[in-house]
Amino acid sequence: MKILFCSSEVVPFAKTGGLADVAGTLPPALEVAGARVKIVMPRYRCVDVKKFKLKKLDDETFSTSIGKNVEVLLLEKKSFFDRDGLYQQKGMDYPDNLDRFTYYCLQTLKLIKKINFKPDIIHCNDWQTALIPVYLKKMFKNDLFYKNIKTILTIHNLGYQGLFPKEELAVTGLNKELFSLNGLEFYGKINLLKGGLLFSDYISTVSSTYAREIHSAEFGCGLEGVLQKRKKDTAGILNGINYDEWDPRKNKALVKNYGPDSIEGKYENKEALQKIGKLKVDRKIPLLGIITRLADQKGLDILAEVIEEVVQMPVQFILLGTGDPRYHKLFEGISSKYKNTSIHLKFDTTLAYKIYAGSDIFLMPSYYEPCGLGQLISLNFGTIPLVRRTGGLADTVEDFDPFTKKGNGFVFSSYQAGALLETVKRSLCVYNDAKTWKKLVTRAMKSDFSWKKSAKEYISLYKSLKS
Repeated sequence: MKILFCSSEVVPFAKTGGLADVAGTLPPALEVAGARVKIVMPRYRCVDVKKFKLKKLDDETFSTSIGKNVEVLLLEKKSFFDRDGLYQQKGMDYPDNLDRFTYYCLQTLKLIKKINFKPDIIHCNDWQTALIPVYLKKMFKNDLFYKNIKTILTIHNLGYQGLFPKEELAVTGLNKELFSLNGLEFYGKINLLKGGLLFSDYISTVSSTYAREIHSAEFGCGLEGVLQKRKKDTAGILNGINYDEWDPRKNKALVKNYGPDSIEGKYENKEALQKIGKLKVDRKIPLLGIITRLADQKGLDILAEVIEEVVQMPVQFILLGTGDPRYHKLFEGISSKYKNTSIHLKFDTTLAYKIYAGSDIFLMPSYYEPCGLGQLISLNFGTIPLVRRTGGLADTVEDFDPFTKKGNGFVFSSYQAGALLETVKRSLCVYNDAKTWKKLVTRAMKSDFSWKKSAKEYISLYKSLKS
């Protein structure tokens, strides 16, 4: 089975978020599961020719590979992609993003014909690729090369939809009739994601719970009506993680590698993290870590309500992330007031590894979380996730039961600061029982959220669309 995987960002080439992690790790897993896979993405300025060993196919295309033999095709157009950012500059969207990703979608479809690669499935991801299903059904419907190609659109975060002024419809090359209630029109604007949802053959999301949540007004982001109409053509398939990258037994950023059979090494990393964070070096003090975008979606609003109560407990707190300026100001204030806190308002991959390894408890109090990778990574590092029951967090973290001793983390349901605070207190009670905590850490590290199972689910879905 031949799969074309379309994503605007792919690790290790270009990344702004979890989409890139999925796009760089799922295709190799699909390859192992028996599919022949190619990826198409833009060639941004950050994708260096020498570093990534790019080969020039023609004036518009470069090629390299990941996995065993997954070819990555990169579309070259300097006026669109030779920029510092992928989608934004200084926090503002590029004004020509519609032009940029219209080009990407059209050029992707032209490219596969040029190289004579006719996929069984084109797997699209998020709004940047959402015009591909529309073009197949409308612009390319009479071209025999594209006949019988099926499309899947995966929603990684419904909050990002690709909205543009209606006056720019001509940029897409689509007929005006598609700017309608049953087309790309959305409250007087062009909505690219809506087009993909309407014209793709199937829709997937990145967890089962999120697949249900997006049909509600609370989490549908205005598209719940469209999604309800396509409910029978929607499924949730949980994201996985690349255990080669997130393996504490061989991660080079750690001062001591460790695993479920050698968790003593985790506490050497905890001491090292305490030194980096200028915290008191003491293995016994519970260390709470958080790596996040500083935004309401990530639960920062309810955390902000109780952060002072949390850090006044016998704990240490370390934060890594950037985002809303008001949260920068808040945590700068916390840092100056409380010496048991370590605040890092930046992006730092190496420090992220160290926080995953050195923390005891990992906070993810998200309002919504389509899948979430942080909790999967923290489990693998033996850092116990404390999460709200939503999206992929609900599907991957089981609340610890002190009586049965089952569970791999701490979960609260109500999106309220008080519920978060009580769950922190509950987690600290368990932490103080060293024997129970050690078993919880060991159990967490044995969790398996690799791509193997999810890749098989995607292969089954692909086959069902072709049958």
